[in-house]
Amino acid sequence: MTDAEPLLVVQRGPVRWLWLNRPQRRNALDATLVEALDKQITSAEADPGTAVIAVAGKGPSFCAGGDFHQFLDLHDRGHHPVDFLTDVSACFSRIAASPKPWVAVLHGHAVAGGLELALACDVVVAADTTLIGDGHLKRRLVPAGGSSVRLPGAVGRGLSRWLLLTGELLPATAFAHTGWIHAIVPEAELDATATRVCHQLADRHSPAQQRLKTLLHRIDGASSEHALREELTAFADNWHASSVADALRAFLTPSTTKADNQ
Repeated sequence: MTDAEPLLVVQRGPVRWLWLNRPQRRNALDATLVEALDKQITSAEADPGTAVIAVAGKGPSFCAGGDFHQFLDLHDRGHHPVDFLTDVSACFSRIAASPKPWVAVLHGHAVAGGLELALACDVVVAADTTLIGDGHLKRRLVPAGGSSVRLPGAVGRGLSRWLLLTGELLPATAFAHTGWIHAIVPEAELDATATRVCHQLADRHSPAQQRLKTLLHRIDGASSEHALREELTAFADNWHASSVADALRAFLTPSTTKADNQ
């Protein structure tokens, strides 16, 4: 495995660390990265030596969302981006349904698809300066990776509606009262804190933990599958009905690119 690969895999004892590795794009999700992440779900679940999976980001951010270049490339070639986002949604649903615990380790930005990836995980640890939000509406998009379905349960109806309907990004400290983020620490302490949290989970690794994790997902997801399909349908309808491609193209021009809103 080389540093050029979109996903770096590091096994630290019972914890498998998955590092999103597109720092030049703030780890924006493209097809190659999503495919690599999906393969690691299968690999980690099959490995008896892996008790916990941690996902983190290289470079300045955890994940700034979907790669708009990918969206526009698909659009320009006559394909609908919802096909790619169906794969993203399915990948995140696999993480949510995994019998092994997943820990999201956030820093920099966790926006749109980055937020949705974190929402699919069981435990979240964040640097206190991390900017977190849905962000889709800033680019005339609607969610398609699960935030409209999972965010209300994570942070409550009121805050989730605000984040979804404004696209505002808030610091991790603004989520302290919700209980969604397990630990909020200075960035210098993030790796050590995440390692401690992962090993606490790994210490309880057993068939009972895996059965319980599966049960928790089955309870939480009892009515979410239909909602996830509806979310993808809303994305597809919005893409057709609005000038989303033109808005994204304008955003990606050098004069308007803003990393914190990718």
